[in-house]
Amino acid sequence: MAEGRISADQMREYLRMYLVIGSVNCQEYPLRVLEEALAGGLTLVQFREKGPGSLAGEARLALALQMQAACGRAGVPFIINDDVDLALRIGADGVHIGQDDEDPARVRARIGNRLLGVSAHTAEEARLAASHGADYLGIGPIYPTVSKDDAHAVQGPGILRELRGAGIDLPLVGIGGITPARAGEVIGAGADGVAVISAVTGRPLGEIKAAVKEIIGQMECLK
Repeated sequence: MAEGRISADQMREYLRMYLVIGSVNCQEYPLRVLEEALAGGLTLVQFREKGPGSLAGEARLALALQMQAACGRAGVPFIINDDVDLALRIGADGVHIGQDDEDPARVRARIGNRLLGVSAHTAEEARLAASHGADYLGIGPIYPTVSKDDAHAVQGPGILRELRGAGIDLPLVGIGGITPARAGEVIGAGADGVAVISAVTGRPLGEIKAAVKEIIGQMECLK
């Protein structure tokens, strides 16, 4: 990636079709899932290896490196959920953190100009994240989700309209229970892109590429 902080316009392009992936979310070997999803047109990938049964230690590192390499071959940015040490160790393109993770200002100081995403659930959280150097905000869960056992209360697409109405102009990605049928509604409410987990990782090999393309197609219909 280019030196210097990313522009808002480029960030919006990266958010368009965003996959959050970890071994616990995949029905098949996660690297194969990722490779097929990349072929469908992903624009950003977040490695989120958390929850019961998730990999640790060298196995976690090995999977992160394999996924990073696959994203590199596809020219797609690869970021790490929460673990700044891992992101710096492997030279990832950025980090995504939640409200209960490390302070955004401290993360920004540690990662320099790499991408920084922050989860936000209110206009106050969004403004604070922006002031601390966030490049984009993850907003959700928009719909009910079973992919994250630490998910907050469902907010509905109205939270996106609320944030835009409050003057939040930072790039936004909606996450949580987003299916192809719901992708257009999320974009229409003010998101720049959609982040998905099970809508892609829960599909069998051979159907993953088509699942990604279907989501992109629903968003393209709004242009």
